[in-house]
Amino acid sequence: MGADVQLASEASCHLFSGCGFPAPGLGEFQFKPIFTVAGVEFTKPMLLAIICALLVVGFFWAAFAKPKLLPGKFQLVGEIGYDFVKRSIVLETIGKKGEKYVPMLVSMFFFVWIMNIMSIIPFAQFPVMSRIAYPVGLAAIVWVTYMGLTFKKHGFVGGMKNLCWPSGIPGWVMVILVPIEFFSNIFVRPFTLAVRAFANMFAGHLLIVVFSVASWYLLSPTIGALYGSVSFVVAVGLTAFELLVQFLQAYIFVMLASSYIAGALEEAH
Repeated sequence: MGADVQLASEASCHLFSGCGFPAPGLGEFQFKPIFTVAGVEFTKPMLLAIICALLVVGFFWAAFAKPKLLPGKFQLVGEIGYDFVKRSIVLETIGKKGEKYVPMLVSMFFFVWIMNIMSIIPFAQFPVMSRIAYPVGLAAIVWVTYMGLTFKKHGFVGGMKNLCWPSGIPGWVMVILVPIEFFSNIFVRPFTLAVRAFANMFAGHLLIVVFSVASWYLLSPTIGALYGSVSFVVAVGLTAFELLVQFLQAYIFVMLASSYIAGALEEAH
């Protein structure tokens, strides 16, 4: 880019004005530290993650701290959310024996969902789950729970059989299948659980930013106004679609976590 070419982020930079359009990239996911403590940089995604955690804890505390037979507004909304995760995900996937894991999975669902919703909240405007550390941390919790329940219920030998030895398969196939099952259950499951949540939020946020910046860049007194309007409509449409994706990613994350727990609690083959 030549020295005489302006950046698209400048206020006067539009189509036909001689400036280039630097497409948003990884820089959209990097933030200057708000402050640094003992060499650890505290950034905007960290702040948003803490706010999301406080929102989840604060809401359910307000909803159920003093439960009433005739629920108030907070308690009613809390009961609806709790029952949704319990009945639509946990009981459908694990069954009655999954009731003891409902609090953990409800917390995880709303935490993931609210961290995703941060992408469309004014001043926040960033999905926390688009930073890989957060889905990796949550996937690690699921993986430790999955492994812990597997070996607690079946013992070491039974647990390995549960993980690697599918029932109803001819013995000669096991030579190939056992290593695949071991690698899949031990390594692939937590990896895909984390990457799925991260990749969807990363891609969705980047698309919205691209079309939002393009709406301003394409704006001009001539035909560029039409281009800019189309780009703006696309950005609004993507934002609405992202609302659905944000919910679905939280739902899928918890549904998969429930399926792993269900697998750990299955009787030995």
